[in-house]
Amino acid sequence: MDTERLENASVAGLRRVFGSRLLGVLALVTGVASLGLVFGYASDSMYGVSHGINLIAYWHIAVAWVAAVALTVTFVGSILYLVTDTKYWSYLAHASGEAGFLFVTLTLVTGSVWARVIWNTWWEWSDIRLVTFLIVWFIYAGYLIIYSAGVGARTERFASVYAIIGFVTIPISYASTRLWTARFHAPSMGNPDADATITASAVLVSLVALTVLYVYLVGSRVRLHEISDRVDEVAESKVHETGFKEVK
Repeated sequence: MDTERLENASVAGLRRVFGSRLLGVLALVTGVASLGLVFGYASDSMYGVSHGINLIAYWHIAVAWVAAVALTVTFVGSILYLVTDTKYWSYLAHASGEAGFLFVTLTLVTGSVWARVIWNTWWEWSDIRLVTFLIVWFIYAGYLIIYSAGVGARTERFASVYAIIGFVTIPISYASTRLWTARFHAPSMGNPDADATITASAVLVSLVALTVLYVYLVGSRVRLHEISDRVDEVAESKVHETGFKEVK
């Protein structure tokens, strides 16, 4: 009973957060603050190159971290769904998976644009971070395809199992530059030899802004799932009522 009460409280808490109007306002305010800091204050000198395109790094770093958070939520939501059989967790996992896939895509795109100036190449197959992150992209594209392939608990369970197994690619990708020799993506955190001059406050604000945006997007998608469920229930009840009246 305590576990059920905890689950109900957790779902109710998430619904309150996702349904708050303050969330949209906060996303707008932090987004504007991020734009102001990046274009008005942040350093555009990185790896010995001074170029305006370096400013994209402040969002590239942030979207990469938020992508990891989003796909971690998909992992946790999938586990909770399999354990409790509560559809809300499946909806949360799917919504976060969609947002995570979007942020993974943005990470690859912004990284390629930035790399074109810094390393004079759009893509480099010998870089372990790029390759492992591309694998993440394909894994979660597969998750979204599986989830949308059918309707019902069986499809949701299969997608949940897939998401749990596929999650192993996330820590591997993020640890890849420390596990193997990185050609371009040498670790910058805790690395005294890194020559990227990044304005920490701009990265932090951008990270907050994109995190709030992520929560807003996930909340909107979860609510859409629930509304769709209600519509289906009403339509099904109408069918039963109509069929009953016809029989009479």
